[in-house]
Amino acid sequence: MSEKTVTVRSVESVGPDTVAITLESPDSFDAKPGQFVQLLLDVDGEEHARHYTISSARVEETFEITVGIDPEGTVGPTLAELERGDEVRVKGPFGRNHYEGEESVTLVVGGPGVGPAVGIAERVIQEGGDVAVVYRDDAHAHVDRLGAVADAGGSVFLVGGDLDPAVDAAVEAVGGQVFVYGFAEFLEDALDALDEAGADTDAAKIENFG
Repeated sequence: MSEKTVTVRSVESVGPDTVAITLESPDSFDAKPGQFVQLLLDVDGEEHARHYTISSARVEETFEITVGIDPEGTVGPTLAELERGDEVRVKGPFGRNHYEGEESVTLVVGGPGVGPAVGIAERVIQEGGDVAVVYRDDAHAHVDRLGAVADAGGSVFLVGGDLDPAVDAAVEAVGGQVFVYGFAEFLEDALDALDEAGADTDAAKIENFG
């Protein structure tokens, strides 16, 4: 896919060492919640490429990515310092494990998986569906938006350890299409919990962030 230059609309802190970056959508940008883009950035004369999952429910005029910031990293701190009007380059969207209009959705996510989770959850609510979110992290991001999902009728569980009770409750409350996003170790825990809860993990949409 061809590279596009896009303009930064805003950079907002959404949790500890986490920012949401809103970008102007390129022409004919047709991304679905849960897909990702490749972001290209020059830092100290060197080009760096990173993949970030879209965290907005819609992309008609703008789209959002959620970025975890490693203070010792190269790209994250540079992205956190972007300002309105700055430009970055993107390719995409990419990814097959995205929201496709399912009426009932259960999201089990860890760490950076909150990005796609919040966008998908908001879209399900907008479409009149049922959604449950189980989100595990040491320090949670996007709590305001997840709170709004809960206020709109979604089932939201913020956990710091054992997934089993929250996954049991989410599957019982909503079930439906399962999405699992996170790092490899988290995926193992999530799929074990989903299996024990009786969810259909064979049909789960899974993204491994490494």
